[in-house]
Amino acid sequence: MSGWSVEQIPAQAGRTAVITGATSGIGYEAALALAGAGARVVLASRNAAKGTEMLARIRAAYPAAEVSFEPLDLASLASVEACAQRIAASTPRLDLLVNNAGVMAIPNRHETVDGFEMQLGANYFGHFALTLRLLPRILAASAPRVVTLSSLAHRSGRIDFDDLQSQQRYRPWTAYCQSKLATLIFALELERRARAARWSLMSNAAHPGFALTGLQSAGPRMGRDGPSMMELAGKLLGPFVAQSAAAGALPTLYAATSPEAEGGVLYGPDGFYEMKGSPRRAKIVEAALDRDAWQRLWAVSERLTGVSVAQPAAA
Repeated sequence: MSGWSVEQIPAQAGRTAVITGATSGIGYEAALALAGAGARVVLASRNAAKGTEMLARIRAAYPAAEVSFEPLDLASLASVEACAQRIAASTPRLDLLVNNAGVMAIPNRHETVDGFEMQLGANYFGHFALTLRLLPRILAASAPRVVTLSSLAHRSGRIDFDDLQSQQRYRPWTAYCQSKLATLIFALELERRARAARWSLMSNAAHPGFALTGLQSAGPRMGRDGPSMMELAGKLLGPFVAQSAAAGALPTLYAATSPEAEGGVLYGPDGFYEMKGSPRRAKIVEAALDRDAWQRLWAVSERLTGVSVAQPAAA
């Protein structure tokens, strides 16, 4: 897959894709590429004004593009449910769900509407609930895929079941790494369940390496009046170690569309430390391969979100 590019995306005509966080960064670049390949693309994000702007940009690039916007706040389970209901009402089948949206390294502890620590809530619990609520439409497609965005940060993550919401001690990066380990575990456990239940669904994961997007500023600036040290460092080091959002979207697009992509796999860049480069199969740390942790996290997630799916037989 060396040198893989958007030009190698198979024709997507007749396929419907939902992408969260699609009004900027990786999500927008994925939406643009999929629309260009002929897919019907739904941009699911919080900011309606930005959604309108991004729809106009995609239509300017591809006048025949079939794109729409759906309001979605992943920090609210009620918003997740409402968004899923609207999509289900207008979409008989969903060929692709890209769980892309995220927030990173919020300096101080914030909670979602439902009382979850913000990074775990928006990055993980919101996507868990959205995927399960859309699952009937996903399984109605002939060869559906769910791609969930993780991060290089998963390598430093640990699921702290004794303090899952970081109530006893909050550290920005610890919480972020936990959330990105959780999203990877979700992708792997969803694939396991799909195989056990003999669903046609493929679940895999992707990470963008070090891609310059709004992620480096949005979270770190929460509660601050100016740029964070991470944002300043990113601007300084970016030309040497980072890549564009368009390049960072390639692992996602490969996982979402390539006939050679596999389920239960993490895709990332092939360069030094997987920070930039062409898509390839990426390293998954041991902490993400603990199947007991997969099933424990899934059970906790069902309980906390109130959303569940029937448990298939053990693989």
